[in-house]
Parts: sequence; structure tokens; C-alpha cells
Amino acid sequence: MNTTTYLGIDIGSTTVKLVAVRAGQIIYKRYERHFSKVREKACEMLRAAQEIIGQDTLHVAITGSAGLGMAKASGVDFVQEVFATRKAVGVHVPQADVVIELGGEDAKIIFLSGQLEERMNGSCAGGTGAFIDQMAVLLDVTPTELDELSLHAERIYTIASRCGVFAKSDIQPLLNEGARKEDVAASIFQAVVNQTLGGLAQGRQVAGDILFLGGPLFFFKGLQNRFRETLKLDDEHAHFPDLAPYAIAAGAAEYAKDTQASYTYTDLLQTLEQAAGVPAVSNYLPPLFTSQEEYREFSARHSKHDVMTKNVTMYEGNAYLGIDCGSTTTKLVLISEDNQILYHHYSPNKGNPVDVIEQQLNKLYELCGDRVHILSSAVTGYGEALIQNAFGVDHGLVETVAHFRAARHFCPEVDFIIDIGGQDIKCFKIRNNCIDNIFLNEACSSGCGSFIETFARSMGYSIEEFCKLGLFSEHPIDLGSRCTVFMNSSVKQAQKDGASIDMISSGLSVSVVKNALYKVIRAHSPDDLGKHIVVQGGTFLNDAILRSFEQEIGREVTRPAISGLMGAYGAALHAKDNCPEQTSLILPEELSHFSHTVSNVRCGLCTNHCSLTVNSFPGGRRFISGNRCERPLGKNKAMDLPDLYKWKYEYLRNLPTKTGGEKIGIPFGLNFYELLPFWNAFLGELGFEVVVSDPSSREMYMQGQHSIPSDTVCYPAKLVHGHIENLIEKGVHSIFYPCMTYNLDEGRASNCYNCPVVAYYPELLEANVTGLQSLDFMMPYFELVDSKRFQAQAIKFFCKKYPRLKKKDIVRASDAAYRALDAYYAAVREQGRQAIAYADENGLELAVIVGRPYHIDPEINHGLNQMIASYGMVIVSEDAVWNLAEEPEVHVLNQWTYHSRMYSAANYVVHKPNAQLIQLVSFGCGIDAITTDEIRSIVESGGKIYTQLKIDEINNLGAAKIRIRSMLAAIEEGKKLAKQQ
Repeated sequence: MNTTTYLGIDIGSTTVKLVAVRAGQIIYKRYERHFSKVREKACEMLRAAQEIIGQDTLHVAITGSAGLGMAKASGVDFVQEVFATRKAVGVHVPQADVVIELGGEDAKIIFLSGQLEERMNGSCAGGTGAFIDQMAVLLDVTPTELDELSLHAERIYTIASRCGVFAKSDIQPLLNEGARKEDVAASIFQAVVNQTLGGLAQGRQVAGDILFLGGPLFFFKGLQNRFRETLKLDDEHAHFPDLAPYAIAAGAAEYAKDTQASYTYTDLLQTLEQAAGVPAVSNYLPPLFTSQEEYREFSARHSKHDVMTKNVTMYEGNAYLGIDCGSTTTKLVLISEDNQILYHHYSPNKGNPVDVIEQQLNKLYELCGDRVHILSSAVTGYGEALIQNAFGVDHGLVETVAHFRAARHFCPEVDFIIDIGGQDIKCFKIRNNCIDNIFLNEACSSGCGSFIETFARSMGYSIEEFCKLGLFSEHPIDLGSRCTVFMNSSVKQAQKDGASIDMISSGLSVSVVKNALYKVIRAHSPDDLGKHIVVQGGTFLNDAILRSFEQEIGREVTRPAISGLMGAYGAALHAKDNCPEQTSLILPEELSHFSHTVSNVRCGLCTNHCSLTVNSFPGGRRFISGNRCERPLGKNKAMDLPDLYKWKYEYLRNLPTKTGGEKIGIPFGLNFYELLPFWNAFLGELGFEVVVSDPSSREMYMQGQHSIPSDTVCYPAKLVHGHIENLIEKGVHSIFYPCMTYNLDEGRASNCYNCPVVAYYPELLEANVTGLQSLDFMMPYFELVDSKRFQAQAIKFFCKKYPRLKKKDIVRASDAAYRALDAYYAAVREQGRQAIAYADENGLELAVIVGRPYHIDPEINHGLNQMIASYGMVIVSEDAVWNLAEEPEVHVLNQWTYHSRMYSAANYVVHKPNAQLIQLVSFGCGIDAITTDEIRSIVESGGKIYTQLKIDEINNLGAAKIRIRSMLAAIEEGKKLAKQQ
């Protein structure tokens, strides 16, 4: 008898799922990865089901992020995947209150109880299965092994959850510093949880019966555990059904019941096969090479820039070792007295650079025998400090200096260097034979090699094979110049349209170059780069990327044949230039007994309570990472220099408060970092007891995370949610947080606006923090620009709310408040004067850190001021020096108080010989996009180096250290040249 079967085909970003339903029962289900062969895999899976459904009348619906193209090409009905999810839940798990579904690149939350709402990620694949796959590649394990590792974790690290690319930038330093893979694996799953709850839930509470769907949530038990623990779910309320990987396909099958079109098995297979052959439709770019002859000429030109090599087994004499422990790879170079390469090595870190170096040193000593004597060694890269401590390497140098030293060897007149590594882009201009300006990708690896490598592996190719495919593609796909995660979505769209691998390979090469040029360097023309450009880094070994770079800038560049070894080669040259009397490099005998253990401890030497990773090596050597200050290293007194960031924070936290009156809570966030003296004095004078929330912490942030409605707002704003929860815990019945459109007018701008987030954040808190509904949350609009206007506003609000208060009370309190604020400003300037005098008297560099008041919070700045001070710099803030310089001419509308302060502080740095400017910028701060280019222009026009540090909730100082050390190295090089002249 002819029966009817309903088919659901879910074509996702990484997998294809097929479910067949007959008489209300699932009779067949299948789940397979498609490795970018989307349409072919769909046809293959239908063939596999022939034995079960071959004789039935079929009704079919296609769904999934990659399914729309197939549906359009074939004419088969399409159902949007969120709707398909709801269909599946309604039929199979009707008691669910909330559905969380994670796919290869898609994430959804569907709220079924209360107000029905569906939320789905946009173009970003952060916190999805593809992200987990990428992280597994980074740890050199399979996804299954990653899951197994996570089950044995002892601690959770903070890893970026907003984007997979940012997360990789956080994970690699942890691996390079010796963090256990088990802990990193669990932290990766926690990042997925944070992304799901913070990026999708965005303030709406996830509670009740939670249904978890999708392959990652079915296959990864460690991910299930992180969701259970974070949401505090028991087994009764956390549902991980066997249907989870197939749920959307099952929902599509339910939807198919309402479709009109019917097929026989043969008709359906023929329809899908015809759709698989439909050509791609996309935007194309010109080919990289039009002929083999053109490629041969290109290769011959670049092969000229090479280094002579000698056989280490035949060489006798002195040698110098350079090590580059980079973000994803480890490189070693041994050079002779005449700078020829005796030995080199290039391999992935595989999550443990110490093992790689140990193996290579053993091999090197075996090859050298008694003939070759290593007199000096140097290490650079992310793992510099770890490797130097582990193996007694003589010198450690910042990456930018190592790369400049190597580039100068090949091109003495070099004026611009661009190095694209696995996750890092380092670009620097050279002026007067020293580094003048540095560009680094801050926390985003957009435009780096690891993206192409990960993508190549996901499609079953080595990176070498994948890149060669694109050299002669006639139609490279135009993927734009965007964040690599967005590019990933563009690639997936091209795949849906049927684009071939060679088209995607060449298109990715062009995009990597555009990202580097326009997102990191922000070049407007080739002249911004220079005339003598050296390109290096493993990524430029890809001829397709090199060709794209030359085509994009319209000029030829120098790529050394050892492009991927330039950091190690530069380190070796540095070791040769700075040969010690006796090398401290580990000897073969000690190496034979080498051991490396890692432990985790909580530091109790100060209030930071840092979670430390302690690496122990033979001979009592230790390397400690994770510390914000120098105290765990035994250096707590050595660098006790003036630090206005520390002083201001302590001043505000220790303001005297009156006790005994009615308690009013103040959240210590955003504009309260400057105005707390004002409001503390004002409310205290009125007889209230001011209760300030506790110091910020990561735990406080997590406490308020559930009510944050936007994952793109800056971290200081996100933290306020935690401060509100902290005040509620303290038992206050009233919280005071005024809205303030205007800031104080300091006479150097056309207006004195507050940042819109700062100005009106109380309104957002009132709408999203449910705990405020049972409290007296006071959020009046006040203006402090004019004391008389403020008094009138305060009289109207406070006298009405508190009848005991009279007009004279408000006037008296207002006068006290303005005096307290003026006293704070005066104290800051006096401390600044003393700090500047100390730097001048002791011949020290002055670090003028310009930012916003909340950047003094140690939780927000992650101890950046302490890190900078550890290099012997005296720390002052912009509000201590802005009045010491003339107001500079700016080329933007200057209508913000804090902006005008920063511009004047930049002008102060220009005219102060021993002063250097460092700007702190929060991710998500839109209006700082105005300030950065303007401050850079002011500083660079005065011959100084502009340094920008971007910060958010992730505590990773790796990129910041590179910038600071590069800046200091450039300053020292400039001083040497000045003496020589």
C-alpha cells in the first residue's frame, strides 16, 4: 500500500541532517558533516535513505542556514529554521519553557513561556559549533578530545565570548604561558555559554524547563555541564534529548505535512541533483595570475631575497640561536658568524611550546656535537617569558624589534614592515633607522593566517594545498574586508551558491590583505606605507596573499624567502649583536633531566587575588603568569613609582561618609568615578548615609550579566549591572543614579556633553534590572554645569520627595558638593605635579594615560597601569595635565568634556620631552572613534609615538605588553641615534 512520508532536510553551515516521519513516528534520521560540499551531501544522504522511503509518496521541506539556496534552486518548499525549531518542540517536547539551540554557525533562543520571542545570531558565528571546532584545532585535539579534556578541568579562565576570533586571541597566551589544556577546554565551553546567554538572551531571564538542541549540545558533555552550572539547572529542568541533533530537521518534516507538492523518491532525487549543478552567482574579482608565465616571473623576483645556508653537521665554530614562540607556531634559527642559517625549524605550538622547544634543543645539541658552540641566544614572541625562564635563554626581546632587525638585514633602507602571523598583525613605520609608529591588531585576529588555516582544515585541505588552489582561479569570490567571522558567513553564502574551492581560496587571500590594510593599518594610499616595504610572517609564504598584497597597493615589495622565520632570524641576529660573556642557555646534561610542571594558585599578597599559573622547571626556575602586579614575582618594592591611576582610585574608594541617616546606595560606575566626591558630599550634607557598591570584580560582572540587554555596549556599562545587584544585596532601600545630559564645562570645547551611554544608563537599568522594581530607584535629570541651575533642579526634586528638606538645606549641600569636587580636582593636579617632578628628577619616562574616569578601575583596566609602571614609567592621567598645555587645533566637532581634556593632554605630551601618550579605549565605545584619529594626529605631528590600548572584559595583556615594549624600544633606539649624531 502506498504510504506518505514527510521528509525534513536541515542543511546547516557544517552539517546536513535528514529526518523521515511516517504516521507520526520518526522512522529514519541521519546526521553528517558536509565539508562545504553542501548540495552533493544532501543528495548522498537521500540516496542512503532509499531502502526505507523509496516506495513512499514524499512531502519535503528544506531548512537551515545553507538550505535556502538549495530550496530556491530545486523549487522544494523552504521553512525558516526558527519556525522549524518551534514545530519540533511543539510536537516532541511540549513542556519546554525556553529552547536553546546551537548549530555549526547558528545559535537560537526561543522563549515559549510568557511573551513568545525568538532570538537568533546574526552574521557572527561566535559561540557555535564552528567556534568549538576552531578551538579544537588551536589545541591540536579533536572536538571529542576537547570535550573529554573539559571534564577534568580544575579552573575556568575568562575567554572572550562575543566572537570566536577574539577568543582565539585570549586562548593562545594562556597556552603559551603553560595553562592546562583541561582548564582551557572547559573555559572554551564556558565562553560558548556566556555568548549564548549574553549575546542572545540579552537581559531576558532563562528559567524553567530548558530544552537544549543541536549537535554541539548533544555531543559535548562538557558543554552541557557548563550550561547546567551557569543556569543552576537540575536534571528535572535541563533537557538534552536524543532528538537534539536532528530537531530542526524533525521540525521541517512536521512543516512538510502542510506542503502541497508531493514527490516520488526518483523525482525528488532528480530534482535535488539538478539543483546541485546550478552554477554559482556571486561577485567576482580579477584573477591573481592569468598565466603560468606570469607566476614564474613573480616567483623568480621574490626568490632573490634569500639567506645562504650551511650544513650544521659540517660547520665548525660559533653560533647564535634565535627562538620565536609565536601565537600559533614556534620557530628556531641557528646562525653562523657570517649570518648564514645552520639550522631552522617551523612547527605548530600544538598548545605546548615548551615541549616543542625541548625537542628541538635536544635535536640541535645532537647535530652540533662538539664542533658548534652556541655563544648567545634570544627569544621573542608571545611565549618569550615562559621560554626564557624554562631554558635559560640569554635575551628576551619584543617581537617588533626582532622583526625590524631581520627586515633591515634584507633591505637596509626599509621604511615599512608588515608581519602577518597566525593571529597577529604587526606593522611599523621606520624613520631615521628606528621604529617610529606601530600598528598592532589589538584583540582581533581579523586578516591573519589562522583563519585561512582553520578554514582549509575544515574542508579537508592542508593550508599549502588550499592556498595553491586559488593561484589560478578565474573568478575569485569578493568577500569584502570585514571581521573574519563575518567573512566566514560570506564564505558559507558562496558555498550555498555553489562556489568552487579555488574561487573561495583566492577570495580569502584578497580579504586577508584588505583586512590588514584597511582595518589594522587603515591606509588611505600606498604612500601611507612607504617606498621600501618588507612583508614577512608565515602568512606571506602564501603566494596568493603576497600577490594580492602587491595588486592591492600597486607596487612591488620585498618578501624574504625565510618570511616565516623572520622573528627567529631577527632574534638570532640580536643574540649575536649582544653576546654575553657566558651564555645561560640550558646545557645538554641539564636538558636530559628537563621537566615541566604546571600548577594553579590564588595569590593573596594584595587585594587583586589574582589566579596564577605557576610553571616550574629544574633548578628552581619558575615562571608565573596571570599576575596584575609584580608582588608574586618578589618585586613589590622595586617599582614603587608615582601612579595617579592607583592614587585616584584609592582616593575615591576612601571618601569619608556620614553615618546614621537614611541609607542611599550609589553604584560605583561610569560617571561616579569622577563625580562621587560631589554626590557623596551633597547627600551626606542632607543627612543621608551614602552606601557605595563594592569594588568591581569579575564575579560582580557575572552577577549582573543576566540583565545586560546589549553585548556590544562597553564593559564599564556592563559592570554597572553588577554594582546595582551588589547594592541590592547590601539591603539598601533607595538607590540614587541621576541622568546627566551634560558634563562640567571646562571651557575648552564648544559644548560639554556626556557620552549618551553615561548620560542615560539609569533608564536602561530601570527597564532591565528586575530587582529595582521593589526599591526606590531615583534617576532625576540634573545638570552640574551651572550651580544655580543645579540648585533649582535639586530643590524641586529633593524637597518634594523629602518634605523635611528645605531650600536652604539644598543650597548648603550644593555648596559643599562643589567644594568637595573642586578639592578632588585640586588634589589630582597636585599629585600630577609631584609625579611629573619625580619623573624629571629621576630621569624617567612619563606615561600620560588618557582615557575616561572609569578607566582607573582595576577591573576595567586589568592592571594596565601597574604593567606600564613595571617598565619604569611614572603614571599620570589626562586630568592632571590637560590644564598645563594650550588647547590644540582639532579637525572635528569638539563638544565633549573628556575629549577636550584628552586633546590638551596630547598637546602636553608633544611639548614634554620625556612624556609618552597612551590612550585607553573601551570596545563598544562609539564616540572614542572620534578621538583616536585626532589624538594620533596631534601626537604624531609632534614627532611622538601614538599608542592605543583597547580593553574590555577580557583580562589579556599580551597585545598591550607588545605595544608598550615596542614603544619603549623605539624611544631607546631614538636616544641612541641622538647620541650618535
